[in-house]
Amino acid sequence: MFIESLTLITGIGLLVWGADKFVDGSVSIARNLRIPPMVIGLTIVSLGTSLPEMIVAGVAAYNGNRDLGIGNVVGSNIANIGLVLAITALVCPLVVRSMTLKREVPILFLVTAFAFALLADGELSRMDGVCLLLALVTFLIWVTKVAMSNRHDPMVEELTESMADEMPINTSIVWFLVGLTVLFISSKMVVWGSVEIARFFGVSDLIIGLTIVAIGTSLPELVASVTSALKNEADLAVGNVIGSNIFNLLLVLAMPGLIYPGVFAPEALLRDFPIMIAFTIALLFVSLKFKSEGRIGGLGGFLLLMAFSSYLYLLYLQSGAAS
Repeated sequence: MFIESLTLITGIGLLVWGADKFVDGSVSIARNLRIPPMVIGLTIVSLGTSLPEMIVAGVAAYNGNRDLGIGNVVGSNIANIGLVLAITALVCPLVVRSMTLKREVPILFLVTAFAFALLADGELSRMDGVCLLLALVTFLIWVTKVAMSNRHDPMVEELTESMADEMPINTSIVWFLVGLTVLFISSKMVVWGSVEIARFFGVSDLIIGLTIVAIGTSLPELVASVTSALKNEADLAVGNVIGSNIFNLLLVLAMPGLIYPGVFAPEALLRDFPIMIAFTIALLFVSLKFKSEGRIGGLGGFLLLMAFSSYLYLLYLQSGAAS
């Protein structure tokens, strides 16, 4: 298992690096084309943290591992709230002021409910994938209009300031292509290593997707959120998590449906989706308490982390590893 584990770990590391370079190149190309920074920040930069999940889900579906891709989406969304947001709040209490962000939390809940309704029949069809992509386009149009009407919103300002500096167009294209190439190569490494490890331990592709792959592909969100919090950019730290979860459900989840539609493991619908919804409701509950400012402190982070640890333990028990 040494080769398989090394391949998986290396692949995850390259995924994070490749996504970062792809986003830097994309942002710089967009800036050279004189696209407004606000639009770039709300699309390319927000998409960047979900790129590892998207590429892994697409490659897994192409290789016939539908459950790995679906598990990656659900597991990443749970990890983003129960691990990324929790650790960020423990490192630095988050004071949220963004009205745009407070609007997006209920949208995340609606998107989660929408995805659950599409998958309620136990099948992820090609039409489901199309519906998810159409919902993504609608969300992007909405969030851009909201941001354009609130140019001085704290999250929008922080997002614009966080973008990489503009590079010469030739350099931008090189980094764009390098990042894209590394993303595809590393995703193949992650999928291969994950499947081999699952076979060795006798666990399902879904479990591997929910745990190792999900946590690994959530590393960009963790790095981005902690870095933003330490820079006193709490709105951006929370925004990274919410934006990533929305992109995961609307874009990443669409990949298996479009590439390899069909029936998926029932545990994803009966166990994991409800738990993802519970974590989303917890985030929604916190956001509804926001007035002029909202605060996610160390206690909230600790409780989220304990809930996430309990979920991992549940998966451990039900995978048969404890027997």
